[in-house]
Amino acid sequence: MAGHESRGVILTALAANVGIAVAKFAAAAITGSSAMVTEGVHSLVDSTNQLLLLYGTRQMRRPPTATHPLGYGRELYFWSFVVAILVFSLGAGVSLYEGVEHLMHPVPTTDVLVAFVVLGVGIVLEGWSTMAALRQFNTERGPKSVFRAIRDTKDAPNLIVLLENSGAVAGLVIAGVGVGLSALTGSPLYDGIASILIGLVLAVTAVMLLVEAKGLLIGEAADPRLVKELRRIAEGHEGIVAVKEVLTVHQAPDMVVAIISADFDDAISARAVEQTVASIEREVSKQFPVVTRVYIRPMGQENETPATA
Repeated sequence: MAGHESRGVILTALAANVGIAVAKFAAAAITGSSAMVTEGVHSLVDSTNQLLLLYGTRQMRRPPTATHPLGYGRELYFWSFVVAILVFSLGAGVSLYEGVEHLMHPVPTTDVLVAFVVLGVGIVLEGWSTMAALRQFNTERGPKSVFRAIRDTKDAPNLIVLLENSGAVAGLVIAGVGVGLSALTGSPLYDGIASILIGLVLAVTAVMLLVEAKGLLIGEAADPRLVKELRRIAEGHEGIVAVKEVLTVHQAPDMVVAIISADFDDAISARAVEQTVASIEREVSKQFPVVTRVYIRPMGQENETPATA
């Protein structure tokens, strides 16, 4: 994903969450609702997360240095992992604590109308932010199923915004149900139960984010279609007898490093090998700008290894 699209999605989510957090905490102070406190903490954590993602998208563009010759692309994945931890520890943790506390020491909910107005505004703003992330996600998803696309995506920021906001919409609905049942029955226990359910939703969301962020931080291969195209380009050059393997790894959503191991015709000169390598590099760079580095490794029959791609 290009950085501009990712940044736009994050800024949209940040604007929505800051406004919602202020409204939720104000409503919590007026109504005394545990679910509203939980939702306020949720939006505050989300706002902090978006700031961290913005920092990560800026840091990943730093030029390579002697100590980081392939650049700082994976710093974005590091901050994505930190965000997932925050969702789990602060978002889910505070929600569960607040819910249990409310069950043990119930506080009647007042001014229910205020709570519903804030929840309605929250659903609208979260829905606006979610749709922005969903549009970008669907653009990249193509014909893949949603689950498969979530597993394959390398765009951690957009995935985080999408899952966070989806969880936020679910949390708002749960909070609304909890506040409504408390008002109808006169029992504040439903409000506490709603907080616990919101915490569980956040916990599940956080675990999904942690799994994805961990895989990206360790290093994941590029889309198999890109690997196939890189193989095709290399095999189409004169002087290449066979392509042994194509190894790729994402440094960032739009930064891929590729290593192509190929068997060259023994009859061609060293100069011809150099020209072929340069030609492959130019063609890959022209057709796939996402491949920021490509290395061609001449490989004869005597050091052949099993192909992995």
